[in-house]
Amino acid sequence: MIPYGKQDIQQSDIDAVVEVLTSDFLTQGPKVPAFESAVAEKVDAKHALAVNSATSALHIACLALGLGKGDWLWTTPVTFVASANCGLYCGAQVDFVDIDPKTYNISVSDLERKLEQAATERRLPKVLVVVHLCGQPCEMQAIKALADQYGAKVIEDASHAIGGKYQDEYIGNGRYSDVTVFSFHPVKIITSAEGGMALTNSDELAGKMNLLRSHGITREPDLMTHEPDGRWYYQQVDLGFNYRMTELQAALGLSQLERLDEYVARRHDIAARYNELLQDLPVTLPWQHPDSFSGLHLYVIRLNLAEMPVSHRGVFESLREQGIGVNLHYIPVHTQPYYQPFGFKAEDFPEAMRYYREAISLPMYPNLTDDEQNNVVKALKEALGR
Repeated sequence: MIPYGKQDIQQSDIDAVVEVLTSDFLTQGPKVPAFESAVAEKVDAKHALAVNSATSALHIACLALGLGKGDWLWTTPVTFVASANCGLYCGAQVDFVDIDPKTYNISVSDLERKLEQAATERRLPKVLVVVHLCGQPCEMQAIKALADQYGAKVIEDASHAIGGKYQDEYIGNGRYSDVTVFSFHPVKIITSAEGGMALTNSDELAGKMNLLRSHGITREPDLMTHEPDGRWYYQQVDLGFNYRMTELQAALGLSQLERLDEYVARRHDIAARYNELLQDLPVTLPWQHPDSFSGLHLYVIRLNLAEMPVSHRGVFESLREQGIGVNLHYIPVHTQPYYQPFGFKAEDFPEAMRYYREAISLPMYPNLTDDEQNNVVKALKEALGR
């Protein structure tokens, strides 16, 4: 089976993890801050806080921004459920904005219309979670302008996008957002096995997220209610969580980070070859916004179903039967059973549903060989009856 995504573990990664295993620290040692500093320097952000998953990063970002009961979080329906669930974790209500039919990211025009309407109804969002789907950044300058106009905070869910750029600057620099979140899951662009990171240029937000990722506990005298009782002393000053990243994960992530640009470049080579090999098939190829340089976590095609004798499901099943581990990113969140009691209907977001009925993620990872890619294309042609 050729999977849709796959990590690349090299000897240098193994050596980095073994070094930690034979050191004095398996957690809360020097590797986590080293990884944080390296990522922050890479993307030109002031603060980076490593955690055990991107979901955890989204959660503490929402809490640090003050999201709570009675507030609204808006995001895109075409994302993994974590982009929306982070609002529910905080007791907030969740709503969605339909996607742009070309980028598959949140539609700026739909966002503007929905904000105008929400202003009249006094139900404006406190937080916007914008998702850089497949690694392509959203139209952040326009989104930030709307957020400022309507008083919303912005979180970039860049789980797919480390190494990508917006307006020739690395995603994560925080120019148009309050917090950016990266994922280091094994199928992502670089991996720490499991793990995530929240980046911000705000000292205040960084301080809050730092507390929240580790039980709300501090050893900093300036944050305590009174002078420490001794060098052993700590205080819990907030209700936090055990969201810390281990030294093992950080060592792997730090090693992988050295190959980040190489990985992204290779993904672009693979995408360019797909574009050439698939150009005569009845599929819509990924479109790249001129302001963006995608991290290309995913390569998503859309089937032009009116031009073929087979169904979306038929093509998907045929590819799987031929050993091609395609996937579909994602099932629109508003259609999930857990979200049905909130009153959402499938066709509330028609572009998202059109995408869902047509999209297939083809294999995309740095070690995908030309022969494997040829097999993917051959299997797709067979599935399409070509």
